Amino acid sequence: MIRLENVSKSYRTNSGTNHVLRNVNIEFPDSRSIGILGLNGTGKSTLIRILGKAEQPDSGRIFCDTRVSWPLGYSGGFQNNLTARENCKFVARIYGESPKYVEEFTCEFAELGEYFDMPMRFYSAGMRARFAFAVSFACNFECYLVDEALETGDARYKEKFRLAFEERRNGCSVILVSHNESTIRRTCDSAAVLENGELTLYDNLKEAFQVYKFLQSRAA
Repeated sequence: MIRLENVSKSYRTNSGTNHVLRNVNIEFPDSRSIGILGLNGTGKSTLIRILGKAEQPDSGRIFCDTRVSWPLGYSGGFQNNLTARENCKFVARIYGESPKYVEEFTCEFAELGEYFDMPMRFYSAGMRARFAFAVSFACNFECYLVDEALETGDARYKEKFRLAFEERRNGCSVILVSHNESTIRRTCDSAAVLENGELTLYDNLKEAFQVYKFLQSRAA
């Protein structure tokens, strides 16, 4: 279970303050896959980073009694001066996993070849994303955070990632941001809509999409 109590987050912009989250109170239940819907710029990625502790809220509290991944594809927490192999060992120690298993799984899944033993500062964005996906799958998380990651990469790797993700999410919960309606319908049981800093959870996907499509039509 992940619960947000009075969580707020805002940014200063040239046009004023952008309130991404306004005193949000919501509970994400265990063993459910939940999609996050919202127009561009509403703060969906910020929400995912806050849930994954990659970013802190301005105020409020987050309660979590489950093992949550960092956002899949997010590589901001890795050390650029270390190799992928060294980063694997670092991640394994933090999450109490077997360094040997994490290293071997990531090496095979990421398909980085000789770059696996080169500092990550030499990686392209795609290589960093593949590493981030692979090392997250090597850890035993109970809840996976996904920010558009299912649409990343070439067709072959995208399918490889999708199959691995489907295997991992059996018995786990997922919180997924995606602009692809079919991805959310295929992956999620319910959805939440983020608008003007307010996050509303709908048990019924149909109802969530009705609200989302209304927001889209109003913004067109």
